[in-house]
Amino acid sequence: MIEPQPVNPLPEDPAQHEVLASAPDLRPPAEAVPEPAKLRVYLGAAPGVGKTYRMLEHAHQLHKSGVDVVIGVVETHGRAETAALLDGLEIIPQKDIQYRAVTLREMDLDGILARKPQFCVVDELAHSNVPGSRHRKRYEDVLELLDAGINVMTAVNIQHLETLNDAVSRSASTQIRETVPDSFLKRADEVVNVDITVDELRSRLRDGKIYAPEKVEQALANFFRKGNLNMLRELALRTTAEQVSSAAAEYRRTQGLEQAPIPEKVMVCLTSRPGAERLLRVGARIAGRLATNWYAVYVDTPSKDLRNKNPEGFARLEEAERMARELGAHVVNLKGKSVADTLIDFARQENISHVVFGQSARSRFEILFRGSVLNRFLAEMRETTVQVVPFQRVKK
Repeated sequence: MIEPQPVNPLPEDPAQHEVLASAPDLRPPAEAVPEPAKLRVYLGAAPGVGKTYRMLEHAHQLHKSGVDVVIGVVETHGRAETAALLDGLEIIPQKDIQYRAVTLREMDLDGILARKPQFCVVDELAHSNVPGSRHRKRYEDVLELLDAGINVMTAVNIQHLETLNDAVSRSASTQIRETVPDSFLKRADEVVNVDITVDELRSRLRDGKIYAPEKVEQALANFFRKGNLNMLRELALRTTAEQVSSAAAEYRRTQGLEQAPIPEKVMVCLTSRPGAERLLRVGARIAGRLATNWYAVYVDTPSKDLRNKNPEGFARLEEAERMARELGAHVVNLKGKSVADTLIDFARQENISHVVFGQSARSRFEILFRGSVLNRFLAEMRETTVQVVPFQRVKK
């Protein structure tokens, strides 16, 4: 029997190996993922503590080390020491905007984007842009710069944080109109608290280093009262500490250094009544301290039909929902026959641990005989922490 002979393969061609070895790699090169732009916020308790000065000092340090840094906008407020620090730094000229027959100047966002520096200095973070600008607020300009890969240094006073608006307004007896959502501060990679003593700050005010001489006495008797400045200083220190603690906790979580606890969640019960912004500030503040997610929830029932029956209430609700999103909330619109039952179901489904209600508009007689959403919620959700926020009375 003749056994079949194995078939010898074709002899290898050494040249073939040379061709394969030298053949170019036709696969597209893997693109390096750019690091997110960095945000540094200089936080102060009040005007005059030296936020802009410190920020410009850091800009000079970067410039001397070869970093490409430009000035997007800086307000010196007539302070010679601050103005002197602008020398030697490239300044992007502001642009003129016509508004109601008046020429106003704003930061040239497009000019900075076209220049594309490594770092940009943007002062007066809480500033409201001229109507017709691409963004309503300067902090939104900063977010666009960050999205474009430009690192930003910016400065803001503690009274401009949205969730502190009510507390500061009560203490300072003045309405703070320009605010920045707390979610912006959470975006920061670093928060620098620029702190000086209350006595030193008041001394600087008397020396004319903050306001013009004719405004000094009024400022000392109002916003720059010792009690108010002490409160603002404490808020600035606490906010910075919370930011550091939150960043450290996030780092431990992402690095797997500790087991994540069951997260607490916050729910704000929205209303179409005037004053919903107070509920949102309280809810955002609680969520910030807990470093957790939060919800702004509105329940629509068949009997309400705000859009047709109460256009003013519908407009207020839309504005409240816009503000909630700015503050970092998940806005949820629910439909149900009963407001209380719908809120209870949602709270159970999402494991809500903290709830913010507005004080009922009903009289005690109505609550006694018809019940209230709050009382029903408290009866069913005994393990949930509930905070009731009084509405400010609207003057007629």
